[in-house]
Amino acid sequence: MRFSVNVPDFGDFADPRNVATVAAAAEQAGWDGLFVRDHVLHRQHQGRPFGDPWILLTAAALATSRIRLGTLLTPVPRYRPQQLARQVATLDHLSGGRVIFAAGLGDPNEDEYRSFGDTAEPRTLASTWRTRCRRSLRPPLPRRV
Repeated sequence: MRFSVNVPDFGDFADPRNVATVAAAAEQAGWDGLFVRDHVLHRQHQGRPFGDPWILLTAAALATSRIRLGTLLTPVPRYRPQQLARQVATLDHLSGGRVIFAAGLGDPNEDEYRSFGDTAEPRTLASTWRTRCRRSLRPPLPRRV
């Protein structure tokens, strides 16, 4: 069995230096991983700063050499597929292959999606993501001269 330290991406943990400090301490104490939440806002934590989970994990990767790193769950419909793939691959390369990627729709949907004018209906979110992925995998159309 393996054990991890899970930290939020808001409040004091919105600062990458704090996440790096916790990651280094967790590694030194023998923990197996460090995982960060991936929220842009949350009704229970209004008014608190939120950090980008990929930047927070990058700081953790630079401060450690052994522990596994990842988000607790990445709500993929909030991302463009190409951007998310590049962020995860870059962090995985930087960390020497230590990234664990967990994908889903996220929760609470009302906070994460409706607050920005998007639907929070799970089937629609999944369908939209699937369509974005298909479009991003298509080769570009030839240019007409």
